Amino acid sequence: MHSSSRRRLAAVALSTVVAVVGTACSSGAGSTDAKDADSGTYTIWDPYPQFAKGSAWTKLLDKCGSQAGVKVQRTGFDTSDLANKTLLAAQQGNSPDVLIVDNPVVSTLAEAGVLTTTDENKLDTSKVDPNLLAAGQSGGKTYGTPIGANTLALYYNKKVLKEAGVDIASVKDWKSLTAALRKVKKAGKKGITFSAIGTEEGSFQFLPWFWGAGAELTELDSARAVSALSLWKDWLKQGHAPNSVINNTQTTSWQEFAGGDYAFAENGTWQLANAEKAGFDYGVLPIPGSGGGHAAAPTGGEFVTLPVQEDTGRYATSQKLATCLTSTQNLYDTDTTLSYVAPTGEVQDKQVAANPALKPWVDAVKSAKGRTSGDLGTKYPKISEQLWKAVQSALSGSKSPEDALTSAQAAVK
Repeated sequence: MHSSSRRRLAAVALSTVVAVVGTACSSGAGSTDAKDADSGTYTIWDPYPQFAKGSAWTKLLDKCGSQAGVKVQRTGFDTSDLANKTLLAAQQGNSPDVLIVDNPVVSTLAEAGVLTTTDENKLDTSKVDPNLLAAGQSGGKTYGTPIGANTLALYYNKKVLKEAGVDIASVKDWKSLTAALRKVKKAGKKGITFSAIGTEEGSFQFLPWFWGAGAELTELDSARAVSALSLWKDWLKQGHAPNSVINNTQTTSWQEFAGGDYAFAENGTWQLANAEKAGFDYGVLPIPGSGGGHAAAPTGGEFVTLPVQEDTGRYATSQKLATCLTSTQNLYDTDTTLSYVAPTGEVQDKQVAANPALKPWVDAVKSAKGRTSGDLGTKYPKISEQLWKAVQSALSGSKSPEDALTSAQAAVK
């Protein structure tokens, strides 16, 4: 690695790494030595410690290694540890050959000089949906390819809506959604639950409403941003959403919905298996924009990236490994295992053909947006922190939505 890259690395605060959202698991596995003495061994780090040796995922890694004529040494880390471990390994000139990492972290690693660009590593991203690829772009360059995406939508309880006389087809915008919540309350049931906790999860869940109002992350105090926060505040005030949302994670919010009394829950693709087990008929609706259409929801999911190596001769084989992992059939198999929507139209069509229930999720992903898109890059964590603080202030009643967002914008500046 070039000494200038090392200097940039040293300047990167490890604490800026974005907290994971969604399906992060605990407990790492495997060895953390990035290089084997045998140059025929290539290292892959991923954030899927839940997949042990012998799982479909590790078999796929071994198969891609065999096809490339090398042995794969894989380590699965907890997502929140992976970025910090990667920065440290890069400082020591000991980066893995292939790194699969949460998409908001890509720009942090790219700006630290840790990752190669697709121009350098020759990864083909031509089939990837541009809105998904944008999460791995910084300064006009692309630093990897998505392995899949998850996002947020509204789950709804068909029985609760039926008893309240709500036709789901009528819910097209904020006004009609709020009207549905009114009917649900009148029928003696609960309205909507979501996560507004003071962490990245809270920002992640607020973003579809923020973007759905037409607000931009560069202007947290715009009138459109205020309208989004006022919507949530009004729901709490009118009893359409519980006060527990202030402390809800996406998991505890899901548990509220799974109780069977709520009409709606904002949650992610990763809850599909739990939805099947909930014991009631449910549907999924992309989150509506304030005036109609689908709101952009933030994308979760990981990117396959190739870190900078001192021995640039390794890139050709690393590229073969990454290309194998993101080939059409392998994407289909992996994204089915992870409950992700594939990043290419070809594989998305295949997923919907196999499971028509995925159609609203594919629609939501097609409208989705990367949190670091628009060249926000490493500015995003600071903006996000002020956003979740504003949400907490407004929902707890300590500030009006307008004052909360004015303070947030001032803090970002």
